[in-house]
Amino acid sequence: MKVVLFCGGYGTRMRSGTPGDVPKPMQLVGPRPLIWHVMRYYAHFGHTEFILCLGYGAHHIKDFFLNYQETTSNDFVLRGGQVELLSTDISDWSISFVQTGIDSPIGERLRRVREHLDGEEMFLANYADVLTDAPLPEIIDRFAASDAGASMMVVPPAETFHCIEVEDGWSVTDVTPVSKMPLWVNGGYFVLRQDVFDHIPENGDLVGDGCVGLAKQGRMLAYPYRGYWRPTDTVKERVALDEAYSRGEHPWALWERDA
Repeated sequence: MKVVLFCGGYGTRMRSGTPGDVPKPMQLVGPRPLIWHVMRYYAHFGHTEFILCLGYGAHHIKDFFLNYQETTSNDFVLRGGQVELLSTDISDWSISFVQTGIDSPIGERLRRVREHLDGEEMFLANYADVLTDAPLPEIIDRFAASDAGASMMVVPPAETFHCIEVEDGWSVTDVTPVSKMPLWVNGGYFVLRQDVFDHIPENGDLVGDGCVGLAKQGRMLAYPYRGYWRPTDTVKERVALDEAYSRGEHPWALWERDA
């Protein structure tokens, strides 16, 4: 299945504010950028046709792949000045680089790559900065067995806030971490059918328009997941991932676990 990745936003909470900042998907975790980790996850399950919805900082993403260094994350033999790779990352990948606008909302970015999805009954879509070890084949199979037009992975809130229950007189009766509440938030990792385009107007949003429209028809499916899932909306979250990677803690890297 083809994989659409949204990687054109400004990522203002991740950037330092200087004009030369790279886009959020190009922030490093270990020796590779976030977008690479997301793509390796999909490729691990055999989904190697990628459509990148570019916008802000597109040249950084293009340059990374145009000048890709396999030796950064693969063993190799140097013999007579020639490099012989013992394994490769992206040799079987197909990547379409599509400029979808600097300020386009995600739904509009998806609309602008629709022609690249012609003939695809179902396709995958995701943000380019969220990591997980979720069982992708199970997510796809559950969706394929339904008549839904879209599926979204939903996860418990990641925030560290607490919900406070009070009685009259402001006496606290309970304190509950928001992550333990019966709440679910958008975790990305979408599986979509072409029907989703019927609900996304020009400059519309994938979730606010496409998913909401399908939900009103009873054709929106959720895949609840309480396993490993990490967003990287802020510098703090990205640094935490990088530090975990340096300690050898990267559960999203299924391609290493199953090697």
